[in-house]
Formats: sequence, C-alpha cells, structure tokens
Amino acid sequence: MPKPHPRELLLGAQAAQLRLRVCDHYSGVRSRMEKSLQLQSQMTQDLGVCVFDVTLDCEDGAPVGAEKEHAQGVAELVANSHRDAKVAVRIHALGDPHFESDIEMIVSKVGHRLTHVMIPKVECLQDIHQVHACLVQHGAKDLPIHALIESPFAVSNAFEIASHPSVQSLSFGLMDFVSAHGGAIPAWAMTMQGQFKHPLMVRAKLEVASACHAFGKTPAHGVVTEIKDVNAIKESAKLAHETMGFTRMWSIHPAQIEPIVKAMSPSADEVSYASEILWAAHQADWGPIQFDHRLHDRASYRFYWQVIERAHATACHVPEQMVSLFFQNQVA
Repeated sequence: MPKPHPRELLLGAQAAQLRLRVCDHYSGVRSRMEKSLQLQSQMTQDLGVCVFDVTLDCEDGAPVGAEKEHAQGVAELVANSHRDAKVAVRIHALGDPHFESDIEMIVSKVGHRLTHVMIPKVECLQDIHQVHACLVQHGAKDLPIHALIESPFAVSNAFEIASHPSVQSLSFGLMDFVSAHGGAIPAWAMTMQGQFKHPLMVRAKLEVASACHAFGKTPAHGVVTEIKDVNAIKESAKLAHETMGFTRMWSIHPAQIEPIVKAMSPSADEVSYASEILWAAHQADWGPIQFDHRLHDRASYRFYWQVIERAHATACHVPEQMVSLFFQNQVA
C-alpha cells in the first residue's frame, strides 16, 4: 500500500486550500500589462514554475473618462493570454459607477480565464455578499474574491470579511489606510521603514494577517513605494513575512518581483534541514522520531512540509529525494 502523501496526512482539511503565488504583480497601462504577461510566461519557462500572478488594473490603471475602453482592452488581453497564464483583474470598488460595467465587460466574458478578481475598498462582510451576488448574476459564482482592506473600519471587520467562503485573500492598502486617518498618521508611515514602525500601521497589518490565518486565507502585504530600491523591497518582504505572517506581497514594478520572491522563499539551509526531517519521518511511517537531539512528530512535520512546499512553489532547489517522493506527478 502506498504511503500517504504529506499534504493530506499532515495538513488535513488545509490540504484543499490553494497555495497562492508569493507575488502579485500589478500593472494598468496597456504596454506594461502586455510586458507583465510576457515576463510571467518567460520566467515560468525559465524556472519551471509560475512564481507571480499578473493583476490587470482597472481601478488606478484606467484613464479618467476612458474606463470602459480600458476594461475592453483588459478583457482582450485576458482572452489572448497564454492558456497557462495566471492573470487576475482589479475592478472598481462596489458603489463606483464602473463596478458593474467592469464585471459585465470583463468577468462575464473572460471570468473562466481569471485566477481571481480583486475588489478595492471593501469595508465589511455585506460588501462581499453584494460582490459575490453580482458575480453569480454574471456567471462567475466560483471566481475567488481578493479583498483590499484600506480603512480603519475595514480593519475592524477583517475577520468577518475573511470568513466568507469566496474570499481567498486579503490585501492591506498602505496609502489609502494612511489617508483615511485624516492626517492623524504622518507621511513617513508610508515609507518602507515607517510602515513597520508606526503603531497603527503595525496593528492594522497584524489584524489583517491574523484574520486570514484564522480562516485559512492568504494575507497579502501591500506596496512599497520605493519602486526601484531592491534592498527596500527585500527588507519589506522579509519583515512582512517573518514578523507579521504575510505570505504574499504586491509588486508595482517588474524590478520588485524577484526581490519579493527571494525574500519570501526559504533559505537553502532551511530547505535542507526540512528535507532531512521529512525523509526520516517518511522512513518512520510518519511516527515520532528523534532528530538533531529533538523530538519531532506530526505537529513539527507539518511545519517542515510547508517549508518544502514553499520552496517548490518559489523555484528554490529542493533535493531530488523530495521531488521524486512528493512532487513528481504534480503540475507546476
């Protein structure tokens, strides 16, 4: 009898949850949207796995007065994208005059090609109910919803928002959150360093991440405005992941993608150590073992399996032993 796969054995009900890519890249100008999709295709070919989503932006990306033309262009790009493209769309917020037209022009036509739809300015659970009802009406009842949390009120409702079955991820909207405080939070809180130091920023981020983990959803860290400062991007992604529990982050410039992926990937030493423990556990039929003078059982195996899964999903080197045992028949 074949041994059970660690995903099912260790994660249980969590095994059914989709592990989202660690980077979500946003672009809204036609030429940049095209280049983003080309870059995704090229990197997937080079790495053997897709490490970032491309989200085509109809909110901040659409020129004022030309929102419908922009939505039409986005629908065409999605329709003509590679069949394996991981592409999403950010539409206008609920209540905006262009919300329903975005859904009609994009989701109703190419919703089956989208990984998800991002909804900005979500304030409460009722907003998600209304968005989902509109998706159902336009034939996209199974399309995952990603919600952007951008205000103190939305933060207070993060757990309820994350509880909705259609919600797959919550993102934290840095600049709108600061603006929503009417000057009570200083401008320096929007910088890379400031957003990890100001108490209200830290509290809000922890609330969003905690809400996601409570319901098995993916917390996505927002933007870093220092778009070409590679060190700032790396440090931000590392802090968001290691100190606040975020497992995904936005990119707003192609130069940010690689630093985000690297910062959210496990180190070579972490992968090696996890592989040794999992190999010993596999040999012991997943019973308790002593390794490196420490006791390990399924509780710790679960942690180390997630390290290996994250490594595989971010194109890190995973020992061949692990690949042949656990990933041989998986499609990237």
